[in-house]
Amino acid sequence: MDLTHLDENNKPKMVDVSDKDETTRIAIASGIIEVTQDAYSAVVTNSAKKGPVLQTAVIAAIQGAKQTSSLIPMCHPLMLTSVKTEIEELAELPGFKLIVKVKLKGQTGVEMEALTGVSLGLLTIYDMLKAIDKGMVIRDIQLEEKSGGNSGDFRR
Repeated sequence: MDLTHLDENNKPKMVDVSDKDETTRIAIASGIIEVTQDAYSAVVTNSAKKGPVLQTAVIAAIQGAKQTSSLIPMCHPLMLTSVKTEIEELAELPGFKLIVKVKLKGQTGVEMEALTGVSLGLLTIYDMLKAIDKGMVIRDIQLEEKSGGNSGDFRR
């Protein structure tokens, strides 16, 4: 299998997508953060000292998706048309599941943008709760589904 980010001299390169067709591309990613009961309660009662944790995580997730090409070296700068987020409260863990859906009409996919959005959103939750719980675990960051492009559709 050829690696698309290496040229014929085995040097790193950004893939040329200029000849690819423009299609609607969508990616959905998710991840989980496990927290203590005290941290969970602070979030759901909106009593965390740093402010509204989940609302701030949503903003971070959107910002992370938009800034992916600045963070991941071979990602193309993209004109995203939509970033949507959803946070599920997981009282049984306790913890939270963050889901990020990214969309555009373009020549390359948005999987990395969705995954970066999830990562930054969960890291923001960690940052805002670390005074309460330093043992939080971020896990299961994964692509849930993607559509559009030559590689076809994917669904976990």
